[in-house]
Amino acid sequence: MRKLLNTIYVTTDNAWLRKDGANVVVEVEGTERGRVPLHLIEGIVCFGRPGASPALMAACAESGIALSFLTPHGKFLARMEGARSGNVLLRRTQYRIADDPARAVPIVRGIVVAKAANQRTVLRRALRDHAGSMKPEARALVEAADVRLGQVARHAAQSDEVAILRGYEGDAAQVYFGAFDAMILGERTAFAFNVRSRRPPLDRINALLSFLYAMLGHDCRSALESVGCDPQVGLLHADKPGRASLALDLMEEFRPVLADRLALSLVNRGQVKADDFRIDDGGAVTLTDDGRKAVLVAWQDRKKRELRHPFLGESMPLGLVPHIQALLLSRHLRGDLDGYPAFVWK
Repeated sequence: MRKLLNTIYVTTDNAWLRKDGANVVVEVEGTERGRVPLHLIEGIVCFGRPGASPALMAACAESGIALSFLTPHGKFLARMEGARSGNVLLRRTQYRIADDPARAVPIVRGIVVAKAANQRTVLRRALRDHAGSMKPEARALVEAADVRLGQVARHAAQSDEVAILRGYEGDAAQVYFGAFDAMILGERTAFAFNVRSRRPPLDRINALLSFLYAMLGHDCRSALESVGCDPQVGLLHADKPGRASLALDLMEEFRPVLADRLALSLVNRGQVKADDFRIDDGGAVTLTDDGRKAVLVAWQDRKKRELRHPFLGESMPLGLVPHIQALLLSRHLRGDLDGYPAFVWK
């Protein structure tokens, strides 16, 4: 079983990353702030304008360590990676399936049904944990969304067209986010949520979700590259220049599990406050430096939680599941598995 390795998050603008022997060293204004052995790392994510030495970049490329650069708000800027890994025959098979709707449908169907099921689990856990704290109309809204998502999942399970499945995925998102505000109990005024907004996020919940999705996207892309798949060519998400469509496909199963549930917990437990966000003159909302650090600590803790994988029946850290799903997908593409077992959270 693969080990869950660490991802290093660098949030200080004037930080400098360098290689010292077999270690990554992070310096700020000439002072060493951290040192981690390369063999314990699977990724380095830099926010803002940290720099990295050529020797470190070469070591990361040789070791398969993803080095990504994001804006302070979590928007992807660039990624450095080494030579292509994996079997070219696997990628050619991936491309053929992406161009053949009949072969893509079973995979897409599994992803859409699993996402709707995982969204239902978020709603049901909110009812289990906080039903007594919800207003009656909020509780009724969550319960109705739970029922509707079950209907969407059943219809999607019987669909045999990618375009129709994309429509069901959109329906599920509309229902789910329509009930999202009802699950927010902490600082109701500051964390009110009306609709999903992305570029830019227009409220604190959207800013938090977008930041967590950026972290999840990094992990899913790394997982796909580690097994030899091409993260740019998707099945559910259509091809688009500059978009890692297959990574977005893989993300759909995990958005409710890793990101949405964590966002609700951070707000409802008071781990992030209203003043952990800033609002610019144009209305865009972003995390402050302190807020971003608090979320990253919680993100790493969330990934360490153990669960039993529903298909393999083995216990593992939650952060390892995207790598397992990428491996299962590659095995299906190669013909070693009859179908792709999408991840359903229980």
